[in-house]
Amino acid sequence: MAPRRPRGAGAFPKTVEQPVPTLPDPGTLYAALDLGTNCCRMLIAQPKGNGFKVVDSFSKTVQLGSGLERTGRLSRASMARTVHAMHICQQKLRRNNVKRMRLVATEACRRAGNSRELLQQVRRETGLRLDIIQPEEEARLAVISCASLVSPQTEQLLVVDIGGGSTELVWIDISAVPAAERPRAIMRLEQGFLTGCTGVSAARVVDWISVPLGVATLRDQFVDVEDDSARYALMSWFFEENLASFAPYRDGTLRNGFQIVGTSGTVTTVAASHLGLRRYDRTKVDGLRMTSKEIDLVIRRYLELGPAGRRRDPRIGADRHALIMSGAAILQALLRCWPTDRVSVADRGLREGLLYTQMSADGVLQDAPC
Repeated sequence: MAPRRPRGAGAFPKTVEQPVPTLPDPGTLYAALDLGTNCCRMLIAQPKGNGFKVVDSFSKTVQLGSGLERTGRLSRASMARTVHAMHICQQKLRRNNVKRMRLVATEACRRAGNSRELLQQVRRETGLRLDIIQPEEEARLAVISCASLVSPQTEQLLVVDIGGGSTELVWIDISAVPAAERPRAIMRLEQGFLTGCTGVSAARVVDWISVPLGVATLRDQFVDVEDDSARYALMSWFFEENLASFAPYRDGTLRNGFQIVGTSGTVTTVAASHLGLRRYDRTKVDGLRMTSKEIDLVIRRYLELGPAGRRRDPRIGADRHALIMSGAAILQALLRCWPTDRVSVADRGLREGLLYTQMSADGVLQDAPC
């Protein structure tokens, strides 16, 4: 299964935003919905300063990609679960009187032969229009959502978004950007990679990749391996093989100024387990930095628990236990390939990126980067 790459190193298509004729009312609410391979998630938010305040949210496991590896199509059951979730989202959008929204679908719909059928059913039954976005835009949105977690000391940044059906990685060089401007330079990438602002040193995308292996699709590759530890080792090795042409450093030397930011349910679940949280607390997880030794200890405990123990562990959660080991395999493979022993945890991602780009295009954010 070959990863998707741009035609040239660092190449990244620029998304053209349609101009908005009038400035929205300050109280206008925006929505962002992400229909992924495993979950359907939505945020409704109001612009506030240079960011936004979430006023409503929704998250539901729909397992849209169930059986996709085997058949190449979305099953009737997964489509029914998705349509039901979209009905709930439509009710929330109507109740909050949301007029400005971006609703997107990712890897499962990109790969399925009958994804258009699902989109038409959603449109017919709920009135909501879903757009299937390409890996390039998915990666860009993940990057800008993590901008505030970038350290002023960071010179080389790797943003990793571990999804249900794919994993996006973007390597960014910000060594030419003044230290105090580095987080803001990442935000400026929403205008398009390799552009930047006039007169300001820009962040440079060195390379990027979309690996068509996420927590659900990687798990499905090795579902026939009965031994838990062997299955985990095979998943981690297989994912690392798919990164063979992307990881730039081969000497294994830890490098100062290199930062990995991970955004996914896998990373936040590992962080919650490390902290011993029996009830998830975003304020304690988002922005946490974990060492590779701390991550290894958590994963070792997952393996000791086995499938039955992981199902009962409240720190993993009922919706995550079946996917946590494939996600952990991806996470450990990344730490073997890249020259750092720390990961910054981001409880944010595609939805936050969608909200920011909408609000930025409308000019409703204060303290704009340019």
